[in-house]
Amino acid sequence: MKGKLPVHVGIIMDGNGRWATKRGLPRIEGHRKGAEVTEKIVKAASNLGIKYLSLYAFSTENWKRPKEEVEFLFNLMYEYINSRLSLFLENNVKFKTIGRLWELPQYLQEGFKSIEEKTGHCTGMTAVFAVNYGGRQEIIDAVNRLIKDGVQNVTPEVLQKYVYMPELPDVDLIIRTSGEMRISNFLLWQSAYAELWFTKTLWPDFTEEEFLEAIEDFKRRDRKFGGIK
Repeated sequence: MKGKLPVHVGIIMDGNGRWATKRGLPRIEGHRKGAEVTEKIVKAASNLGIKYLSLYAFSTENWKRPKEEVEFLFNLMYEYINSRLSLFLENNVKFKTIGRLWELPQYLQEGFKSIEEKTGHCTGMTAVFAVNYGGRQEIIDAVNRLIKDGVQNVTPEVLQKYVYMPELPDVDLIIRTSGEMRISNFLLWQSAYAELWFTKTLWPDFTEEEFLEAIEDFKRRDRKFGGIK
């Protein structure tokens, strides 16, 4: 593959519910199928040499969904991280989470903390799961911490130290499935110069081949960052 590989790829995994509805299945079955696809894409990104892969798993707006669906999603996440530990270890992938994690059920907080500790030594790709995450909320939380610390002169470099994961680099490429053409409050601070790639494919039908297609398209783009080449 020619061209420069993106360092940080973000994915808005959209379309689970619609995938299930089209097949006459409960929405939760779409989420279950989507979790299987997540495993394949994590492995594909790791094998490709991507350094950071951020996955939009649950937004701050997703609390508006039916209570039963939200509880299922939390249980599915817990089941996922506990059953996929070998996936991360075998592929040398470090697991991280970002978001307002303190608002999540205690069992899920503990599950995330456990797998972060167990994969903390991994030196390959970092898989970042955005859970109870919102880009605007992240910036607000960072500003409130700045105020609490009495910071007077705020620069981009200073604010970067107060976001959920300061070491997370800017996003190079954002992929969104399901045909929607928006970023939906995902990594707003980190995606100022992100390239965008949209597909009508619903997340449960997304494949490694289509992921590679998005990467190839990124590598053909001429990124100027406001300057002139």
